Amino acid sequence: MLYNYHTHCHYCDGKGKPEEFVNEAIRLNFHSFGFSSHAPIPIANNFAVKEEDLPQYVDEIRELERQYPQLPLSCGLECDYIPQITFAFDYFRQNYHIQYIIGGVHLVAYQGQLWFIDGPEQEVYDRGLQQIFHNDIRLAVKTYFYQLFEMIEREHFEILAHFDKIKMHNHNRYFTEDEAWYKNYIFQTLELVQQKGMAVEINTRGIYKKRCPDFYPSAEIIKLLYQRHIPVTVSMDAHAPEEISLGFEPALNCIREAGYREVVGINHGKMHLISL
Repeated sequence: MLYNYHTHCHYCDGKGKPEEFVNEAIRLNFHSFGFSSHAPIPIANNFAVKEEDLPQYVDEIRELERQYPQLPLSCGLECDYIPQITFAFDYFRQNYHIQYIIGGVHLVAYQGQLWFIDGPEQEVYDRGLQQIFHNDIRLAVKTYFYQLFEMIEREHFEILAHFDKIKMHNHNRYFTEDEAWYKNYIFQTLELVQQKGMAVEINTRGIYKKRCPDFYPSAEIIKLLYQRHIPVTVSMDAHAPEEISLGFEPALNCIREAGYREVVGINHGKMHLISL
């Protein structure tokens, strides 16, 4: 029952053509598969699809869908939310016929500056924390979560991406996840997600890239998701064909241990439940 809907190919910051990912998914006998390149954002960057390339991106995936009918394919985007900067998510759905959207925050906006919390370099996280927030971690984390809350409340998307990724470069240096003030943001996130009825991804990339010892969100939060009846799906956040199944089985085991008996799947752009 392997599947993955969080995939970055060479149209954005991934490596490999879409067909290479499809061939690997077929080799591994995937149940279904989806592409979610980083959506264009109107600021200079080296990780997102260029808007002029979006029609080709969509056409190529739709053509692969016709060529490989044995593997249900879907064409999505991972959309960043930066207040007053990024496009409304529905812009891509309406203008480029995107079938599903994963929403996430990678760049935290504060007083006209952007703090990049992702990527392989911890030094970038630390430098932004120092220069933008003057090492006030509570203010920085609050700003991240308030931006996340705003995205959940304002935008239309199917899957919430790695919502506690703010912890990735922290490594318990600036805060711990059992501190009451931090846990309060987690509870607020779950409340909003439950109200919106969206799915949450269990992202394995931090573990297999050795950047974080736990999933996004953590195993403890997965239990809270189950208690609130919030649907989940496993995501490898793959940036290369060889990554599309990494960490899938441990994540599925964690979901089962939390109590889940179904996960969210996507079949030709349609959301459905897959029995465990």
